[in-house]
Amino acid sequence: MSYDAAFARLPVNACFDLKGAEGALVEWIGAEVLPDFPAEANRCSKANGVSLDRVGPRHWLLQADIDREDELNAALGPHEAPPEVSIVRISDTMTTLRITGTDVAHVLAIGCPLDLHEAAFPDDAVSFTEFFGQKALVRRCVGGFDVSVEQSFGDMMEDYLTRALR
Repeated sequence: MSYDAAFARLPVNACFDLKGAEGALVEWIGAEVLPDFPAEANRCSKANGVSLDRVGPRHWLLQADIDREDELNAALGPHEAPPEVSIVRISDTMTTLRITGTDVAHVLAIGCPLDLHEAAFPDDAVSFTEFFGQKALVRRCVGGFDVSVEQSFGDMMEDYLTRALR
């Protein structure tokens, strides 16, 4: 069966793994750098070109265009952070594939066990799951989904998607 869907590998973006209590992170980083913390688990909030994804208890991913990486690194101060928070730059560790098209839900269902219906996975949803057996971060985008996997699995995911779209 052929699907009305396509995928493309996105450029690397700036990404920081943040761990710790919200108050401790705001105290260290400053509220002006961070978007509001998402109130619910597996949700994201966006402001000023920065996305803050709540991916677990006391665990967030801060993402922005790669041209802001140095600016964010300076503002976050990962190497000087106090012991109650952890800030790690992980920009080059993930490959993101954007999958779009009218059949995108069918394509993702082949490799992902999540219920991605809009009622269960709204526009601001983000979650770690599996994609073709590998750990993946899934989030909605206009017309489809962005799926991020460990960088070393990027080519393999492209191969699997090419086969799934035939």
